[in-house]
Amino acid sequence: MTGRDKSKRIRRGDTQWRALLSRFSTSGLSVAAFCDREAVSTASFYRWRGLIEQYDGGKVVAVPNQSAFVDLGALNTPPSAPISFAAPLDLRLDLGGGLSLHLVRH
Repeated sequence: MTGRDKSKRIRRGDTQWRALLSRFSTSGLSVAAFCDREAVSTASFYRWRGLIEQYDGGKVVAVPNQSAFVDLGALNTPPSAPISFAAPLDLRLDLGGGLSLHLVRH
């Protein structure tokens, strides 16, 4: 954190941390990405998650499956299009964090 960021710290109670951890479990984000989005340090995230799990008798706060597959459906081709898929395709996928995947078929 920079000096400027330290002045913007938010004090959260256990209820607020439980809500934050619940949002994390459904976010599909990595801990680092979620903490960046929520302006929370990863150290605080792990500390509070551990404290809440300990308090709840060892119940683990749900962590999303990071390798989940997202079905975006099939590309529809017009019925008159030849099976050879001769039509060009330009597909760009934003992966987040400044990364993108660009597929081109000529």
